[in-house]
Amino acid sequence: MNYVLSLDQGTTSSRAILFDRHGKVVDVAQKEFTQHYPQPGWVEHDAEEIWASQLEVTKEVLARVGSDGSDVAAIGITNQRETTVVWDRRSGKPISRAIVWQDRRTAAFCDHLKEQGHEDEIRAQTGLVVDAYFSGTKVRWILENVDGAREAAEAGHLAFGTVDSWLIWNLTGGEVHATDPSNASRTMLFNIQDLAWDESLLEIMGVPRSMLPDVVPSSGLIGTSEASLLGSEIPISGVAGDQQAALFGQVCVDPGMVKNTYGTGCFMLMNTGSRAVASQNNLLTTVAWQIGDETSYALEGSVFIGGAVVQWLRDGLGVIQTSSEVEDLAATVESSDGVFLVPAFAGLGAPHWDPYARGTLIGLTRGSTAGHIARAALESIAFQSADLVDAMEADSGIDLASMRVDGGAAANNILMQFQADLLEVPVVRPRILETTALGAAYLAGLAVGFWSDIDTLKALWAEDQTFISQMSETRRVALTKSWTRAVERSQHWIEAV
Repeated sequence: MNYVLSLDQGTTSSRAILFDRHGKVVDVAQKEFTQHYPQPGWVEHDAEEIWASQLEVTKEVLARVGSDGSDVAAIGITNQRETTVVWDRRSGKPISRAIVWQDRRTAAFCDHLKEQGHEDEIRAQTGLVVDAYFSGTKVRWILENVDGAREAAEAGHLAFGTVDSWLIWNLTGGEVHATDPSNASRTMLFNIQDLAWDESLLEIMGVPRSMLPDVVPSSGLIGTSEASLLGSEIPISGVAGDQQAALFGQVCVDPGMVKNTYGTGCFMLMNTGSRAVASQNNLLTTVAWQIGDETSYALEGSVFIGGAVVQWLRDGLGVIQTSSEVEDLAATVESSDGVFLVPAFAGLGAPHWDPYARGTLIGLTRGSTAGHIARAALESIAFQSADLVDAMEADSGIDLASMRVDGGAAANNILMQFQADLLEVPVVRPRILETTALGAAYLAGLAVGFWSDIDTLKALWAEDQTFISQMSETRRVALTKSWTRAVERSQHWIEAV
């Protein structure tokens, strides 16, 4: 066996990556898919397009290395979390578009849950705040708004899953309907202490138990792919939500270790070991992974718009042609010159949790240029991440010693240096930035003996570059104060509906 195949199904693209025994990328294929915005604050995907794109890139990467699948030891799956797919078990077809994690249409229902006094119960059972971000209210919306959905669900004909479940279903020809605890813990339907679907939460959300997938360990045999799809039957033996997978890919396996992923959003996780730490600062308590009978937990802070702000500069404003141009544009100025961009395009995530916030560009003068806006956009990613660190240190009682970083935007040196400046701790970039896909591969490979143990994985991790703070305390304090003022101006911008 030469490879582990990782399926990395993200918010804007599907990717397939082959890894060798050294944890190095052998080959990668990627395909973007359509983003649908039917109304302000709504974000949807075509689940069939997701599957088609994922299958296409998987076949492509295998073909390029001349593999018929027989030399692939295992498949690991990592996925955009919370995005909600409901399909008919009889046809295998979705009954609507998938509702994406960024979607805010259920914000008013979340307000209703709070008014009804459910917030503390939901928090205690799930480790989550009551927010439209999570899957539970999205499932309910589909059942309430798609013709015939409620009746079909009550009759046992419908299946719900996050994207990992949708991929597993299709890979196995509908034989397996499963998810792992890292994904289940993001639904607002899963008790993270009992590691089981919670009947009281299902009743609150109005979601029939029959719709839900089986919950299996993150590392272990889940099923096998149909031979007709990839040329051979391949064990599917690893699955984790993208951010937990990145934590594992960074080998942050000891309590207190922290990683931040700079993807479409930014997601910071701190490993808290076997202890589920309840947050007092609006962070989330989540399952990191389950290997055998051992479950690891994490504290998480979620920034909704991270690298997506660069896509907005490209597609919305048209000031750059490709995302990679943003660093050169930002480098045309020495600072943002008082310009601040709060990219609350889909509301604000942790630690604010304000679904009614909206994007704010402030501090503009006649001398402001596209370069200042580009720099403010990059800096907004670092400012939001720094807010998460403050909350995480307060919750855990642990002062951050360093932070491991990954994701596409982690390749941006201006951003990484500014992040180190704000945090006053080393920001460490690994040689392999594909840590999300790597984490899924590690989980899958461990299950089939491709890698022998976690110590082997620790030895594979290698540093690329470390960024050290160079900013004066006076400037850091002044910038942070201005950022806080800008965030305040973005909050509660639209009225609840």
